[in-house]
Amino acid sequence: MTKIKAGILGATGMVGQRFIELLENHPWFELTDLIASREESGKSYGEVMQGKWVQEKEIPKQAASMIVKHSDELVSCQVLFSSIPADIAFKLELDYARKGIAVISNASAHRMSKNVPLLVPEVNAEQLDWIELQKKENQSQGFIVTNPNCSTVPLTIILRALEQFEPIQLMVTTMQAVSGAGYPGVPSLDVLDNIVPYIGGEEQKIESETIKITGMKNLKVSASCNRVNVKDGHLESISIKFKNKPSQEQLIQALQNFEAEPQKLNLPTAPKPCIVVRTEQNRPQPRLDRMNGNGMAITVGRIRPCPILDYKMTILGHNTIRGAAGAAVLNAELLYVKGFFEKK
Repeated sequence: MTKIKAGILGATGMVGQRFIELLENHPWFELTDLIASREESGKSYGEVMQGKWVQEKEIPKQAASMIVKHSDELVSCQVLFSSIPADIAFKLELDYARKGIAVISNASAHRMSKNVPLLVPEVNAEQLDWIELQKKENQSQGFIVTNPNCSTVPLTIILRALEQFEPIQLMVTTMQAVSGAGYPGVPSLDVLDNIVPYIGGEEQKIESETIKITGMKNLKVSASCNRVNVKDGHLESISIKFKNKPSQEQLIQALQNFEAEPQKLNLPTAPKPCIVVRTEQNRPQPRLDRMNGNGMAITVGRIRPCPILDYKMTILGHNTIRGAAGAAVLNAELLYVKGFFEKK
């Protein structure tokens, strides 16, 4: 089969590296363009990444031999995965979309923009209907689809799995890995033997993005975010109140049985099961559980009654895979099967 040509905007960063790993030998996408800063352009990716590649596996040979481009240069890709800072993403992503390219963005710049899907395929695939409105506004066949904050993804999947019980209040305290700050991340002397109880803009993102994604207008969300000394994997302690309170058995069954469109469509990156429920007292743990479903599954444990709301539990998602690069690739896979990429 003819594959869809794909590029990475911000290819040298930590999330860009994850994109390269996930797209290697992908059945539907072929990597054709790697885009980075002007200083890095004109060299092979392998040369640029000497001393900068931080993933455990070696750089895929095909990516290592590719010449890095700057955003001023022509690209051949039909879909562009973006992992650049929000301050430069806003204009640059629009520029690519207006050139007819589908931009699948990990940046926050367009998450709350009108007619831009803030997509978690298991939760709100119906937002893809907004793309046609966006195309008309941009007067182009290109468009932007975003994935949310890395802590918002597991939260919204849990809420969708429990939607039948009508969640109305949610308290969440996050313990977020240092890789969520990018590379080189948080200075070691700030995070070793320490927890930093503030991550700029994070709490507001969780509170606003959760409502846009789930469409739960009556849900009130309160978030507190902390940076902890963990490499990968965001752990979240949550308490939920429901309009129709389930039994604990009903709640667990709803989580275990949750299956959404990505699983039914057998998308290549979709985890099966989407939610892994652990019954041990001390799980989930980032080191032990973050790679469930190849890093795409959400792991839940410590489900118990809450004396203030109804139930409390601990949830875990891999922040640079399920919360970033993997989320964007899954978004692109859903767009592919829905016919949004014209084969060339």
